[in-house]
Amino acid sequence: MFNKRKRIKEVLGSEITNHTITVMGWVRTFRNNQFIALNDGSTNANLQIVLTLGQFDDALLKRITTGAALKISGEIVSSLGKGQKIELKADSVEVLGDSDAEKFPLQPKKHSLEFLREIAHLRFRTNTFGSVFRIRHSLAFAIHQFFHDKGFVYLHSPIITASDAEGAGEMFHVTAMDLENPEKNEDGTINYKEDFFGKPTNLTVSGQLEAELAAMSLGDVYTFGPTFRAENSNTARHLAEFWMIEPEMAFSDLEDDMNIAEEFIKYIIKYALDHNRDDLDFLAARLVEEEKQKPQQERSEMGLIEKLEFVINNDFERLTYTEAIEILKASTLNKKKKFQYLIDQWGVDLQSEHERYLVEKHFKKPVILINYPKEIKSFYMRQNDDGKTVAAMDILAPGIGEIVGGSQREERLDVLEKRMKEMKIPADELYWYLDTRKFGTAPHAGFGLGFERLILFVTGMTNIRDVIPFPRFPKNAEF
Repeated sequence: MFNKRKRIKEVLGSEITNHTITVMGWVRTFRNNQFIALNDGSTNANLQIVLTLGQFDDALLKRITTGAALKISGEIVSSLGKGQKIELKADSVEVLGDSDAEKFPLQPKKHSLEFLREIAHLRFRTNTFGSVFRIRHSLAFAIHQFFHDKGFVYLHSPIITASDAEGAGEMFHVTAMDLENPEKNEDGTINYKEDFFGKPTNLTVSGQLEAELAAMSLGDVYTFGPTFRAENSNTARHLAEFWMIEPEMAFSDLEDDMNIAEEFIKYIIKYALDHNRDDLDFLAARLVEEEKQKPQQERSEMGLIEKLEFVINNDFERLTYTEAIEILKASTLNKKKKFQYLIDQWGVDLQSEHERYLVEKHFKKPVILINYPKEIKSFYMRQNDDGKTVAAMDILAPGIGEIVGGSQREERLDVLEKRMKEMKIPADELYWYLDTRKFGTAPHAGFGLGFERLILFVTGMTNIRDVIPFPRFPKNAEF
């Protein structure tokens, strides 16, 4: 019976000896026809299996190769070898799945992340990605725990939608029509009335607008699901498919929004430190080795664990966009024209290099910027009394720049309608959104956090394609 197996993490954690168990896992190494390092994915640590010489057939021993899946029963005993306190003395060994040693691409050596991206279907079997995806699981669980404990309602927002929440137009279109011969109108345009949904539809870029609808009745809600951007950005920070956490809170303003976002980030990081310390320690050591390859001036001032503890133990720096612009204009990098995008006037959109300067060089801690120019922000953000800015906030984190974007939403119907008209957003297509402002409107706020960017920050990984199991990006949709 397979379900009676013991997970290796549990075995290594108990250190109880002189009892018989069954374990199952994959061979990491096999030495001297006697010592198997077995791993089952529950931890990076391997359980040493000891085979008594002469006890097992040579034919069986030849099948114990790197990557092979085994079922092993035997007695847990104290280990005399270095590196482990206990080991399993095998009584029976069964090969559940063979692995061709000549063809198996993951040999017991260090592989580059670039190479592992080429075999992403097998990279789960490495220590690095074992740690990353166990942490990803913990963070996902912690997200639900945080909002559940605060009384939020989890909302499943639609993946197929007819709206463009961000107004950017970079969306993947969804159709059931014959692309070779679509139905057309007399003027030659595509007749979407004959399509499956009877109108143009897309993969969602955000669940925010739908979350606002629910918040106007349920109070506090959150969405957590996949979102899509057809943005042709082939960078280490962008994906075409990624996950977003988007809480929406009735009876909340910008300050409430900032407070819960900061509390949320600290909670999630602390959860990882409390529940995934072994994996974080492994990734921290890996990061130290990676940093040694960089020039001294590009190396991080803090180690991974130190950085995470610093974030949860310190208040985030809060300042306005206007104050940030003045800091950037006066910076040595800007004066010496070392920024790729120079800061020369109020109103420009901040780039990643500016955000990272504020976080990593100037304040040396996470930063919350508020009150951005309305021209560079979305239509739904509440306009401030100055007529120039909106009640928006972005949280900037070391290493990656923007990690959270949020705002107080515009609850005043007349102001919202005017802004939508200015930005040429069709009011008739968003009648349902405007209805929330007609029937019991209330101040409300929310934010969006890209899950993969959060994982990047917590794990210390540097490429967003390495923190999602099957990355989607331009010219790539494997598996």
